[in-house]
Formats: sequence, C-alpha cells, structure tokens
Amino acid sequence: MINDLDQILSASAKRMKRSVIRELLKMTQRPELISFAGGLPSPESFPVEQLKQVVVEVLDTDSARALQYSETEGDKRLREILVEKYRKEGLNININNLIISTASQQALDLIPKIFVNPGDKVICGLPSYLGGISAFATYGADLVGIELDDHGMRPDLLEQKMQELQRKGQKPKFIYVIPDFQNPTGICMPERRRLEIIEIARKYNVLIVEDSPYREVRFSGTPQRTMYELDSTGQVILLGTMSKIFVPGFRLGWIVAHEDVIDKLVMAKQNTDLCTSSFVQKIAAKYFDKGYFEPNLAKTNAMYKEKRDAMVEAFHRFMPKGVKWTEPEGGLFLFVTLPEYIDAEDLFKIAIEENVAFVPGTVFYCNGEGKNTLRINFSFMSKELNIEGSRRLANAIKRMIKE
Repeated sequence: MINDLDQILSASAKRMKRSVIRELLKMTQRPELISFAGGLPSPESFPVEQLKQVVVEVLDTDSARALQYSETEGDKRLREILVEKYRKEGLNININNLIISTASQQALDLIPKIFVNPGDKVICGLPSYLGGISAFATYGADLVGIELDDHGMRPDLLEQKMQELQRKGQKPKFIYVIPDFQNPTGICMPERRRLEIIEIARKYNVLIVEDSPYREVRFSGTPQRTMYELDSTGQVILLGTMSKIFVPGFRLGWIVAHEDVIDKLVMAKQNTDLCTSSFVQKIAAKYFDKGYFEPNLAKTNAMYKEKRDAMVEAFHRFMPKGVKWTEPEGGLFLFVTLPEYIDAEDLFKIAIEENVAFVPGTVFYCNGEGKNTLRINFSFMSKELNIEGSRRLANAIKRMIKE
C-alpha cells in the first residue's frame, strides 16, 4: 500500500463517514441482547415460498433478459406497474417520469450528485434520516436544519430560514422531507402542512425531495396525498423503495420526477452502476403481476401493528415520568425524548449492560443537537421481545433519572 493514501483522497472521500447505525449493529450481535437499533423489516414479512415460485418462473420463461444487462431507466414492466400504482393514487405521471434505482439510498446519492456543489445549502428536518444527511454531506452540502413539531417540519421556521438565506444571496438546492412516518420520529405530516411547505418552496423557487420509504406501512389513520401529487408542477422529486414493503435484500427503489430531472439522473446512474439488477427487477414485476404484493403487504402491516401496540403498551407500563415518545400510525420507529440532563450516548452504555440497544438521536441532527433523544425500532423483534426490551430500556433510564 502507498504511504500517502490520506493525501491523495478526494475531498468527497474525506467527507465520507461510516454509518453510525451500521457500526452500532456490529456491536449488538450478542444473542442475549435485544436490539432496537436497526431499521429492519421483520424476516416474517418475507414471502419466501411465493418468491421460490416466482424465481423459477422468471428463469423458465425470461432467463435471457433476466440475466442480462437492462436499461438504465429500469425494467419496462416494473416501471409500468409502479406508474399504474401511482396513477391510481392520483399522480399524473407516465413511464418517462420514473427511473428504477438500487434502493432509495442510491437515489439519495444521485440527487446531490446532479444538484449539489460544495458549500451549497440543503434544507432538512431536525431530526432527519441519517442516510440522507450523510449522502448530501459527502457532496459538500451545507445542511441547514429546521425543527419539527408534532406535524413535521415547521413552516414558520422554514420561511424564516428562507428569508435569511435570501438576504445573504443564498438559495438552497432543495428541501429534504420525509412526510410519511418520518425517520426517525414516526411523524406523519398532515396535508395542510404539506401544502404550506410546497407553497414556501414555490415562493422561493426551490425543489422538494420527498423521501417516502414508509408510506404504505400504515396501520391506522387516513393516508395523506403525496407532496408530488399536491404540487403537480414538477417541483417535487419523489423517492420510493421496496425495502420496507417487499424485501430489502433486493435493493429496489425508484425516483419519480419531471422528465428533465430524470434525464440527468439517468446519466448520473450510468456513471454509477449502468443499471440496477435485471434479475431482481424481473422477479419483482412478476411478483406484482401475480397479485401477491397487496395481500402480503396487508399481512405485514397487521403484524407490525401488533408489534407497535405491544411496545407502546410496554412503554406506558414501564417508562419513568419525564420520558416522552411518539406513537406513530405507521412506519417502523418510535422516537423517545428523555429529560434534558440525560445524554442518550451515556444511556447507550448502560442499556448495553441491561442487554438492550437503540440508536442515540444525535446522529439524526445535522447540527449535533438531540442529545437527549433516541430512536427505537419495533418491526424486527417479536412482540414478546419488544415488551422485554422496553422493560430493560426503562430500567436503564431509571438508573439515570435524578430523584
């Protein structure tokens, strides 16, 4: 190995950071430890027997194309299925508005690749998804955080920040939002709030990146229209994925956007991986065509509701006074707020002693705040382990509570 590796690394490489969550997961592999750290779907949701059948059928009937390179834009049939699905929801799109990506994390990398220069402003929530924050920062984005309330990103603070930046002659490249069961908070943004943020984006002529991996993981309440549909002008870029609603191992996602944006994304993706796996795209398309998707999603959501209910009930039973948490209508996460004097990173060490793990909330804050917060996943563990893990976590917190 050369002796000056650090000196020849690119600026982007030097800005890269290991995923805090992935590193935490390495620490939580002891069999006796209950881990709420990963944003992992339950293996019980994976339709293994149906997939065995579909894989064989794809290989028997379409192996030449399934095992070959595919178009950068993605498998035509899969794109048609997704477009049809969105059109039923009210989106006015066609196949030219959608590109398949290698999960939505690739989308989060491609978007700053085509829009962000070092020093450019990008607006995100406080807190927000770590994978998005990391991807934008790698391209040199200067992340500007906007606080959330119980309904998501606060429009009043967004307006103030946009005015401030305008006075300085600065224009953000885009506003990054996760309106449906936000990661990490679990908050679902009501339609009125979505419209307020869209209006601000229009006023200042700024794109919105709507990240929507959890939209269909809904257990209760009323589905809200996507910001893409509410905007209808092409100012919103919508991201979707099959990781939370089908199988994460397929690494299938997509981007819905104006054709001009899709054109640039196609060129960026060609330079990245040429195309997403033809094989898994063919399998996914066949799975949809056979009518398997909706019944399995309904079964998965029913299971996740039971797991969420078990955890929320356990929190009410075990948590000491002064601890607050969200109770989402869908998604995979609860977000916990501790008394201000408790640092979640210190709590993590005690929690490990109690054989339970979580993600300290500060990693989701682009400004380093949130030290008294943490994210809890309820989808991966069983109902019984959700209850026991909640008890262990409560015991750890009680060890830090001041009387």
